[in-house]
Amino acid sequence: MRPGGMWHKHCIMNVGEQCLILKASDALKACLIMAGKKEHFSATNTLFWEDCDNAGVFLVVGGTVCMSVKRLPRLDRLFGSGSLLGLPSSFTGRPYTLTATATTETDVMHVSREDFLLLMLERPNLCREATEMLGREMTFIQAALAERLRQAASARTPSGGVVVV
Repeated sequence: MRPGGMWHKHCIMNVGEQCLILKASDALKACLIMAGKKEHFSATNTLFWEDCDNAGVFLVVGGTVCMSVKRLPRLDRLFGSGSLLGLPSSFTGRPYTLTATATTETDVMHVSREDFLLLMLERPNLCREATEMLGREMTFIQAALAERLRQAASARTPSGGVVVV
């Protein structure tokens, strides 16, 4: 049995918390659907890439999306219908820290950063919900970055130098 908090690429979510980390409420989903533009992604198509400029948030309405971190495939996570992707970057305006790739035929509602932030200003209750989701996502990202640093520290060259990961 795996301990809680263990990440595995075949799990949809953290053990014990399947599908909850980025699941939007019905009220938030309804507002995002009204504000967004429907887009379709075939399997293996990318919604957004790590280190690329922010293009807003993506509400998964059908299909499955894999969120991944470069060179850390064991931290891959799958998200299905009702999941809201791209929150950290949309709140901060910085580039995405993860890559989102459709693993099946996937439909999303894409909401631009500007429209998303306007919705957050107009609906404080939805902003609270989104910031709670953001906190959960940031916890995962911090764990992923810490893992990357551990790998870099343990990867030594024969001369004793550190290999940059």
